Amino acid sequence: MTTVQLESSSTWHEPNGEWAVETHGLTKRFGDKLAVNGVELLVPRGCAFGYLGPNGAGKTTLIRVLLGLTRADGGTMSLLGFPVPSQRAAALARVGAIVDEPRFHGHLTGRQNLQILAAAREPAARGRIDSALDRVGILHRANDKVSKYSMGMRQRLGVAACLIGDPQLLILDEPMNGLDPAGMQDMRDMILSLVAEGRTVVLSSHLLDEIERTCDAVAIVDQGNVIRQGAISELLSGTAVSIEVDCADPDRALSLIDNRFDRGSVTTGAQGLKIMLPAGTQRDVIAEVNRVLVEGGISVYRLQEIHASLESWFLEVTSRLGETQ
Repeated sequence: MTTVQLESSSTWHEPNGEWAVETHGLTKRFGDKLAVNGVELLVPRGCAFGYLGPNGAGKTTLIRVLLGLTRADGGTMSLLGFPVPSQRAAALARVGAIVDEPRFHGHLTGRQNLQILAAAREPAARGRIDSALDRVGILHRANDKVSKYSMGMRQRLGVAACLIGDPQLLILDEPMNGLDPAGMQDMRDMILSLVAEGRTVVLSSHLLDEIERTCDAVAIVDQGNVIRQGAISELLSGTAVSIEVDCADPDRALSLIDNRFDRGSVTTGAQGLKIMLPAGTQRDVIAEVNRVLVEGGISVYRLQEIHASLESWFLEVTSRLGETQ
């Protein structure tokens, strides 16, 4: 693990127009391979932001470039309004980050590991150790050796190491790795509580479901390129509308709907219909579906609008991207 945390506080724009993370044309090469390819990235302050893509997409490399752990080959970047690398020290004084798998001194306790990190910081950092351990849910194991910790506990200890610096911006690389479902829920709740305090949390992950549950906005990265970014609600608003209808006589219901709504596709199942309507369809169309069926003498037991998931949207976007290559 590389832990970066040096010292110390929702909408897309803060009143001063600054971003928590801002990059323009950011590029990093390893030989002939473009690991970060002209990335344009804008992370709003005060939100949970997902940097999302498959393993090997360049997520960790971008984080290492932002933190100055590896040199960029081109472009500009800033953290919390501080240009990097020219004002890296000032930026990192307000940033906590975990890169790669958390590693600590196994022969020392969790508290002792944090005491070592706090000794390199301002005096107030030592006073935050117990509260940081409590916040990540391992205060009761603080005096156990880290060699006895599970992977999930080491992840939590890594976040605690960030929190002793009271950061405005946290950058966490795959923070859900090694966590069981209960641990994921705890991590999610903790991240949301940090955001509620006005902090910004950037999560690099390949877990689409967890990103959707945790984040306000995302950037989708593939082969070093950011292919889409924005608020999740805005990105999903452009997806097709799906309506599930449980009803009597699905075959006759199909003929009624097909005759009335020719812009979408309708399929039947054992208990009813699945209706796909184009993106941008108004919600009053849903009420119209119900009216047509009821007036046609069809008993409707359930009618539900199904919102597109981040996973289905991601697969749709990446499949279209593949068709253009």
